[in-house]
Amino acid sequence: MPFLDWVNKNQAQEASREISYHLLKQEAVYGDNAENLLIQGDNLLALKALIPFYAGRVKCIFIDPPYNTQSAFTQYDDKLEHSQWLSMMYPRLVLLRDLLVEDGSIWVTIDDNEAHYLSGVFT
Repeated sequence: MPFLDWVNKNQAQEASREISYHLLKQEAVYGDNAENLLIQGDNLLALKALIPFYAGRVKCIFIDPPYNTQSAFTQYDDKLEHSQWLSMMYPRLVLLRDLLVEDGSIWVTIDDNEAHYLSGVFT
């Protein structure tokens, strides 16, 4: 069976395990439902901080990652090599997968530039 390989794939596979857990600090409560979370910061660190509390408990995840369009924007540079982009995405997808219930799903908005690479990450 074919599989997707890229430069630094082994380091990307280790990245989610090497990230240390961080505590989330509650800054404020908004509205009546204090169970909702708004986390500001690095999404990789935030995902790792959620694992002890929400692992195996999330039914649906929707993400809108950088599309890697090979363009530079004011907010961020969207011009990475495929292997760099995959190495950035892999540990995040691993942590997201760890949050899912057994029959949960991850939905990703992505365009044709990286869709075929992204779909092959876990094969």
